Amino acid sequence: MKKLALMLLCMAMTVVFAGCSFTANSESDDTLTIAWLPNESGADLVEAREEIGKMIEEKTGKKVEHQTTTDYIVAIEAIANGNADMAFLGAQGYIEANNKNDKVLPLVVPSGESGTLEDAVYYSWLAVEKDNTDQFKNGDKFAIDNIQGKRFSFVSNSSTSGFKVPSTGITDYFAEKEEFKSLTAEDLLEGGEDKFFSEVLFGGSHQGSAVNLLSGKADVAAFCDTCVNNYVELADGEMNEPGAVYKVKEDAAEPLNTVAGKEFSLISVTPVLNAPFVINTGTVSEEDQKMLLEIMTSDEVAKNEKIFVPEDSEFSGLFSKKSGNERLVEVDDEWFNPIRELAK
Repeated sequence: MKKLALMLLCMAMTVVFAGCSFTANSESDDTLTIAWLPNESGADLVEAREEIGKMIEEKTGKKVEHQTTTDYIVAIEAIANGNADMAFLGAQGYIEANNKNDKVLPLVVPSGESGTLEDAVYYSWLAVEKDNTDQFKNGDKFAIDNIQGKRFSFVSNSSTSGFKVPSTGITDYFAEKEEFKSLTAEDLLEGGEDKFFSEVLFGGSHQGSAVNLLSGKADVAAFCDTCVNNYVELADGEMNEPGAVYKVKEDAAEPLNTVAGKEFSLISVTPVLNAPFVINTGTVSEEDQKMLLEIMTSDEVAKNEKIFVPEDSEFSGLFSKKSGNERLVEVDDEWFNPIRELAK
């Protein structure tokens, strides 16, 4: 009786106590909860989120609830502790969730233009305001030497392309200079007179980091191409190449509506493994796991223009379709090992 009472208390409070690992969800639940990072939690992606939910509801008979967030750690904790059954996380977010609970496993990632995992990447950018571009050149080539001492904006320290990849790139680059040979990613988390950056900000989302840059709060900012794709357009240069200039659309949705018309330039571009949809295999039955994989990798999802948006569409979807071959493809845990290696 005492054990039953403890179980019920834990379930009701949806927290984990020492010696108690019960969660609010179970395999018998009629509801499937999907957690979304702040980047995909905005009003501009409501229809895209709901489209995925509808397709899951139709196939599984379960009700889908969307858990939007304003903080990376909330989404990561939700899937790790079983308060969410499924989540769309960055590679680093997945690794953190998997470290907390090894029952959290990847399901699918969006493919590259080939329709496979071979080119399933997006891009981590370091960007500056267009008028400041010349400060970040060595001769006629772009370089990051002069970011030291500047005000810098990351996304979240749980972000793959908004922290893990750029911080690794920065420390690797500067470690070759004698005065910074001991520089670590942790040294980049705080700013100050005796720090690498004069000030460090966190945007909370990729869009928020871009706003930090374009509102004048930061001199340099890290964010990724796919997360701001719905808000910006190429103004000059080659996409995802240093020197490319992007302009915020005049009708950009929140939060970039506050910096509409502003332009920024890329000074560094790094490919990153695509973000996965993950599931908590402790709260999702094997039958439902198979069904979710079938749904997410289906032609129906791949051809849905609210999920994979054609290039000429004005709709704000989750993914872009360029070649026509893009789709969600199955992925396993080992595929993310290159991101794990960044922490070593």
